[in-house]
Amino acid sequence: MPRIEAPAPSLQIEFYKRLLQLKDILLFDALLTTTGQLETSDIDKDLAAFAPPTSLRKLASWGLRGELVFPVPTVLTANPYLLGYYRLLLGFSQKEFYTAASGISRFKAMEERGSLGKAQAPAINDLCHALCASAHLLIQGVGTLSTSSIHDLTLLTLGPQLRGGKLNVLGSAATQKVFDLIKSSLKPALVAATPQNLELKNAAGRIVVVEFAADPDITIREVLPSGDSRNLVAIEIKGGRDVSNVHNRIGEAEKSHQKAKKEGYTECWTIVGVAKLDLAVAKKESPSTNRFFHLDAISTARGTQYTEFRERLLALAGIPS
Repeated sequence: MPRIEAPAPSLQIEFYKRLLQLKDILLFDALLTTTGQLETSDIDKDLAAFAPPTSLRKLASWGLRGELVFPVPTVLTANPYLLGYYRLLLGFSQKEFYTAASGISRFKAMEERGSLGKAQAPAINDLCHALCASAHLLIQGVGTLSTSSIHDLTLLTLGPQLRGGKLNVLGSAATQKVFDLIKSSLKPALVAATPQNLELKNAAGRIVVVEFAADPDITIREVLPSGDSRNLVAIEIKGGRDVSNVHNRIGEAEKSHQKAKKEGYTECWTIVGVAKLDLAVAKKESPSTNRFFHLDAISTARGTQYTEFRERLLALAGIPS
């Protein structure tokens, strides 16, 4: 029988640690701590001014106070971080919530830094009116709420945020690892270096530039005497180790490589973090990829994959080995 191997719950452990941090900043416990330090009469006065009476009565029938769902100036001024609590409760990602179109982007510092600046403070009433209208729709749309279901709703929104944030961190770390590997592999030809780009001089005496880029992740191009560039290599890095999502990531790499091909890049490489990748399937999902490399295999700076990676870099850049 084949051996059964369960993956390590590394990501979940990271989520748990982050959850403990957020618990006292912008989750349910943070709200209770803040409201416990305020005068109930002040909160009630705000609720009467900002929250629809029908929804307040509904909350009361469920045994809940209004500020658990309705953001009011007294609470948000006392703890600006709690804007994040109400965002999570209403089910909005940061990307769709903090937009210029909604007018809420200027308040992002409240959730991120707990800061309510002088420019934003005069508009706090308008913000609360808008969010209370959204909260009213939530209350009218659900059958009932409890403290536990309110907590669950915030976590439902927070989960994808944590995962997306962690994957972005993992992706940035993987890109940095490849960038550093290229730097060490081509070190004899290095002329100048910054955290964002490398300048190399090839055998023809021309400058070769290696750059961090948003899409694709890393590009390598040769600067011609005319000042134009010859685009050599576009590299997409998908450092996640989640096998179930690797095909989505390869599909994302394919979109980037199609764009790179149109821009004249002669080679497109995809570097993946998943060890057991079916290359036949991967090539179908990203036909624009000329070479697939495994991140761990090339990061060791030895072995056949690293040798191929380095030799192809040198050849394309025109740098003697």
